[in-house]
Formats: sequence, C-alpha cells, structure tokens
Amino acid sequence: MFVSPIDRTPGRVAVHDPDEGEIEIEIEGEIEQSGPGAPGAPGGRGRQGPATGRSEESLALLAERTRPVSSSQTRLLPVLPPLAGLLPDGGVRRGSTIVVDGLATVAHDPGGGGDVSLALAVVAAASAAGSWCGLVGVAGLGAVAAHDAGVDLGRLAVVPRPGAAWAEVTAVLIDGLDLVVLRPPFPPRRDMARRLVARTRERRSVLVVVPGRSGWPECPDVRLSVTDMAWEGTGAGGSGYLERRRMTVTATGRRSAARPRRRHLWLPSPTGTVAEADPAVRP
Repeated sequence: MFVSPIDRTPGRVAVHDPDEGEIEIEIEGEIEQSGPGAPGAPGGRGRQGPATGRSEESLALLAERTRPVSSSQTRLLPVLPPLAGLLPDGGVRRGSTIVVDGLATVAHDPGGGGDVSLALAVVAAASAAGSWCGLVGVAGLGAVAAHDAGVDLGRLAVVPRPGAAWAEVTAVLIDGLDLVVLRPPFPPRRDMARRLVARTRERRSVLVVVPGRSGWPECPDVRLSVTDMAWEGTGAGGSGYLERRRMTVTATGRRSAARPRRRHLWLPSPTGTVAEADPAVRP
C-alpha cells in the first residue's frame, strides 16, 4: 500500500490500495506542519475540519484493512532474536519512541550509515507476525531489501516523499498502524516532536525515528546507535561482491533502558536479514 499527499495539499492524502484503487482521506488533528511550503508562517497549523462523507467511508475502509492482528493490549511487539538483547524488555514496548542513528562518518549518505537497515530490522518481526507498519520519508527504499529484512510488504504503507505535510501524514499513520518509521525531511521543532511522541503513546503505537541530518529534539525511550561498521565480500583490489555487513549497535535510553547495551550484528547477513556476529572475530 502506498500513500501520498494529494497535489501537496495539506490535510489530504491518497491511499493506494491494491483492491480498491486510490482512496482520498482528509486529515483532522492538531499536528503542525514544518518546512518549505507550510501554510502561514512557522507555527501555522494544518487545515482542520469535518471529514466529508467520502472521507469517512475511506477512513472506515482503511481502518478495516489495517485492523491489527494482535490486540493493542499486548504490551510488547516482537523483534528478531539478535535484537532482543538490545531492548530492556526483549521486545518493542507499545507507546514508545525509538531513535535509530547511523554511523556518523557516513551520515551524509541517506541510509549509508546503516540506520535505515537497522530500523527495518526493528520492525521486521512485528510485521511478519501480522502488525501493520508505515514508512514516512524513506525515499528510494528497495522492496527486495525490505522483504529480505523480514518486512511483510502486504502490510506496509509507504509515503516516500510527504513534503511539508510530513508531520500530519505521520500522525495519521500512527493512528491506524502498529509501527511507523519516520525520516523527517526537515528539522522538526521540539513542540512538533512532542506531539508526535504523545500521539504515539496515546494510540499505543511505536514510532521509530531515523533522524539523519534533520535531528530529533526529543529524548527517546530507546536510542540505537551504529558505532562501528564494515562490509565483507570483496577480494584483493576491491573486486567481487559485497556479501554481508558487520556493525556494532549500542542501545541507551531512559528508565530501564538507561544501562548501555551493545551487540555485534551482521546486517545484512548473507541472507539479507540480521544475524549475531562473533565479537571476537574482527573483519
């Protein structure tokens, strides 16, 4: 399922459903917009108002199609076994916010620091178990790579280029999906980030932020940081095919996640998913 703004009009998005075609949805709420093209000056609100009859029908259809398989009363969503040791509860807590930072030396290359791959690995197990997931602002994502990571493409809503309405679009997906991965296209204001975090907590969803150069002004429940990374597979002189990438991931956070945890991972492994790496063996 692919979602995109309609003619870049704030407050309306189009959901492309494989069975029903394009559905138009009018957004209600108090999430502000940010970045070039935001209506009014900085601090201006997105358009609000009652949904039309068509919008109500569209929302009902979308809610039915994204109805979670597991009850929202389930406190934890599963993660792949190699990642369980990074999280204090061994899974992803509903209502929490996770920030994923890539390797700083290649942060100028979107996804090159391993942040997008790690974010997909975080949501993979929940997706495979039947949870609906959304991606906002993650342009250029390869469907094959997402599938190999374990993401169920049949339960994935993608908004690759949300534009100035990115916060509104994220809020809508938080309302209806279990997990939302966000790469902000513009640096978010603190009040905007707080509203998205509060909405995540209220809806018992999970927000996974890949801030990149935009940054994220709020302290997350868990922060996963790639601190070391190297590819394997090339032969002498740099020839050959890249087979797997070794990375070290450090987890910090608040409350029970305050104690740092570290894991050595293959991400991707030769099969495309994530696997544990022997810390004693260096590339």
